Amino acid sequence: MSSTLSSQECRDGLPRHVAVIMDGNNRWARARGFSGVRGHRAGVESVRAVIRRAAERRIETLTLFAFSSENWRRPADEVSALMELFLWALKREVKKLHEHDIRLSVIGDRNGFSAAIQQHIERAEALTRDNRGLHLVIAANYGGQWDLARAARRLAERVEAGELRAAQVDEAALGSQVCLAESPPVDLCIRTSGEQRISNFLLWQLAYAEFYFTPLLWPDFDGAAFDQALDAYRGRLRRFGMTDEQVEAQHA
Repeated sequence: MSSTLSSQECRDGLPRHVAVIMDGNNRWARARGFSGVRGHRAGVESVRAVIRRAAERRIETLTLFAFSSENWRRPADEVSALMELFLWALKREVKKLHEHDIRLSVIGDRNGFSAAIQQHIERAEALTRDNRGLHLVIAANYGGQWDLARAARRLAERVEAGELRAAQVDEAALGSQVCLAESPPVDLCIRTSGEQRISNFLLWQLAYAEFYFTPLLWPDFDGAAFDQALDAYRGRLRRFGMTDEQVEAQHA
């Protein structure tokens, strides 16, 4: 689906695809004298609240940036706790998602995870595969540069095999190989904690997304805050390279 068509469908309504960079767990914990791990645990409730509200608002796809490929650089005890929390969520939360007709997908390099985590990811995706409600995507051990490099490698392999000519490698070809290729384009990207960067998140998929930055730390971000982001999105005029007059004429 083209970005222009996405604009036509969403300009006066809600975004089809919302992506969230969940930031601020550590700062939330430090401000309260807690460990960083406590902040990540507190952030789980915000995850639940946003998933619930996205489903209620009939958002088609919600992508959450849970663990970046750079997060392995964090202290070993924090990484270990995050992996335990991820495994716990896969064991305990997936059944609830399934009961609410939510489909779960995980994007990122799974080879970095333990065998147990990889096994539970596969089970979760298999259990929810046929659900028709919200499509929840968790980006874990994900990096936008990794995503693009993998897509380029796949196309290069096809060229080497004689299945594709170099002249056929264009935006559409590359776009078909990145993560979320089958999902609607990202319409809205939310980042919490006041930071204003994308941190190697969905570099290709965010090409025409609207950005919403909030000073709220992730554990303080709830359904009402999600609604505020949606309201801000609804007030945007999405041009996709066109003038205001062209956009207005398109919707006349």
